Amino acid sequence: MKRWYYIILLAVLVLGCVYVYLHRYELGLVSPPSSGTDDSASTDQSGSTAHPAHIVWQKVDRSTDGFTVEMPTDVKEIQIPAYNETGGSEQVNMIFATPDAETTYSVAWADDPPVARYSDMSPDKTLDTARDGALARTQTTLVSETKGQPQGFPDREFASRNIGGGVMNSRLIYAGKRLYMLIAAFPSTSARRDEDVNRFFNSLQILNK
Repeated sequence: MKRWYYIILLAVLVLGCVYVYLHRYELGLVSPPSSGTDDSASTDQSGSTAHPAHIVWQKVDRSTDGFTVEMPTDVKEIQIPAYNETGGSEQVNMIFATPDAETTYSVAWADDPPVARYSDMSPDKTLDTARDGALARTQTTLVSETKGQPQGFPDREFASRNIGGGVMNSRLIYAGKRLYMLIAAFPSTSARRDEDVNRFFNSLQILNK
């Protein structure tokens, strides 16, 4: 049983976006945050002096991949290995943008992903398992969750927090046999804006219906 649980957590690297956020410094994607303080920045309950990143939005046309989305400029693309139920690996596609050193917006997608196969292709079970895997992988605690049917597809939208005060907003959408995961990750609540998260999430348009 433990072996299957471990495989599921790795399979949820449909969470390529989570991987990049956790390893953004090691991958050389952004510079480590300065140890100095900014007296002009407000401090939230976690003690962070972070403030929202300045974002210049752009439309990302991934029509060949079946969707469009709005993201911060300077979008990068990467493939992340996702382990499957046989112990092998499969590639998960992901695009991401880092408007500042500690803020990440990302979209990962996969057709017929391991987490869905393990869940017998059941939308509810797939979304629940992917959500639980995301929380475990990022060592965050669930704060809130809503269920919906954006564009007619089942989804889970949830917010989570880690012990250091970092916050993560995520949306999982199971469209046919494809699983999308959108993540907006911030170093603290003071660095997060509702309008930015909502714009990002609501901009995703699935073209292959």
